[in-house]
Amino acid sequence: MNYIVELLSGLITSAISDYGNLGVLVLMASESANIPIPSEVILTYAGFLVSKGSLNFHAVAFAGALGCLLGSQLSYYLGVVLGRPFLLKYGKWLLISTKDIEMADRFINKYGDLTSFISRLLPVVRTFISLVVGISKGNFLKFSFYSFIGSWIWSYLLVFVGMKLGDNWDSIKPWWDKFSGLIILVIILGIVWHIVRVFQKKR
Repeated sequence: MNYIVELLSGLITSAISDYGNLGVLVLMASESANIPIPSEVILTYAGFLVSKGSLNFHAVAFAGALGCLLGSQLSYYLGVVLGRPFLLKYGKWLLISTKDIEMADRFINKYGDLTSFISRLLPVVRTFISLVVGISKGNFLKFSFYSFIGSWIWSYLLVFVGMKLGDNWDSIKPWWDKFSGLIILVIILGIVWHIVRVFQKKR
């Protein structure tokens, strides 16, 4: 398990170190397209590189927001094409449970178009909300606008945190490694738990 955590963490940091803003964009797009890659790790590490002068603060935040928007739009169209019956039946294989869909429905019913904005500021919910908005056939332009603005704020916040940590990186790095490893471990354990639960229900 430690090997997997270190491998994933290394892949994320290497992609950003090697490809800069493009790496941030692709990783954030993947996260918003329902691939469980933690934006907390992506953007804080990018912020560290900003503190070292390797990346530009505003450019990284924009790349993060744009990537999130593109991944969200892909997820939205999947929701439109697949529809509610498909996701209710097969969503469990995409790591989306019926409970997740119902929770997203409640968000949409309560906040309307603002759901796309609010959800971008919430861990976990931000990953799958686009599918449900697509299922509900929400207004695409409003969805895109609110998703981008919410993602931009989220990106600025995490890049800023990483940048501030970077000022004391030598003393912070061991803690950051534990933090990023913990987040990735929680995601892996959550996926394993979800798969085990699915098979138990099938039996």
